[in-house]
Amino acid sequence: MAEAQSIPVGSTTAGAIAVAAESTVATRMSAPPSFDVADFPVPHGREEEWRFTPLERLRGLHDGTAVATGGVKVDVQAPEGVIVETVGRDDARLGRAGTPVDRIAAQAYSAFEQAGVITVPKDTVLTEPVRIAVHGEGGTAFAHQVIELGAFAEAVVVIDHTGDAVLAANVDYLLGDGAKLTVVSVQDWDDKAVHAAQHNALIGRDASFKSVVVTFGGDVVRLHPRVTYAGTGGEAELFGLYFTDAGQHQEHRLLVDHNVPHCKSNVVYKGALQGDDAHAVWIGDVLIEAKAEGTDTYEMNRNLVLTDGARVDSVPNLEIETGEIVGAGHASATGRFDDEQLFYLMARGIPADEARRLVVRGFFAELVQQIGVPDIEERLLARIETELEATV
Repeated sequence: MAEAQSIPVGSTTAGAIAVAAESTVATRMSAPPSFDVADFPVPHGREEEWRFTPLERLRGLHDGTAVATGGVKVDVQAPEGVIVETVGRDDARLGRAGTPVDRIAAQAYSAFEQAGVITVPKDTVLTEPVRIAVHGEGGTAFAHQVIELGAFAEAVVVIDHTGDAVLAANVDYLLGDGAKLTVVSVQDWDDKAVHAAQHNALIGRDASFKSVVVTFGGDVVRLHPRVTYAGTGGEAELFGLYFTDAGQHQEHRLLVDHNVPHCKSNVVYKGALQGDDAHAVWIGDVLIEAKAEGTDTYEMNRNLVLTDGARVDSVPNLEIETGEIVGAGHASATGRFDDEQLFYLMARGIPADEARRLVVRGFFAELVQQIGVPDIEERLLARIETELEATV
């Protein structure tokens, strides 16, 4: 696959800064962030943040016609020492990690009645993951979830979405100083589900955040992970894996806002597509603010198109407001199977179909290994095998 838009940047590379300035418009939303849905006009599809999204398939989430009917069941399994709460809208922790940046996120914030809050206390190191099972039972729901880690706490959280639902949600991650959080969000919905969510991470001083987003199911899935920093020395790793089938629309729109000095970020998303009208969208925005000296960041998106009729839109954006950085760059690549890899395997006696499957497994392997939860890894590998049996 040919690589495009790769911009390694040194501390004084003026050319890269000029390139970033050209993409400034693409990193700006059409309306300022707000908790009030009235501050966002109803989108028409011409706006930058909506131009790839099939609005007619959002079941009213974008225009205010969707009415909450319930239909989503949430079950939390947490190790000893973890505090699990259900709170009202007046809880001070709600919204601290970030403000809605589009109309669906604002609608979700305005419409939920109760929120879930999971707290891992200071200095607590969990040896088992926290598991949040979100199962759709056919209705429409608006939700808000907060996951908070105290200073120097460590945890793995798995959020597993299954069933059939129309769901709009905000998920907040609050990391205290020195905390380490890994979140695995799995979208394994039934074929007719619609899921739109904004994920907000606020990373404390010297804290580490790793997000692994895995998207397989659903008719339309539109996720918006966002990262900001509350102190120096923070690190963010955002990994994503998606497998888009015929007729599915899967959209991942990321923003890493380097708003304090001496922080790091690394973004790697990979997708495979197969079938008519399979559509994957990846928008990767990285903003390095003028005050964020010493930033080190890189983002990459790769897509493997398995059949005719599939479409990928991949847009990496890098905006740099200071030249005093360690490094910054981005890359995007979309293509079909690597003929040299296939030839190498087939020359060693491996049949063509199996060789193709091995290439796809290898394509996803590094991201699956980032999950770190054996049963989830095994389940996802099995799901990939099932998808590959359809065409490869």
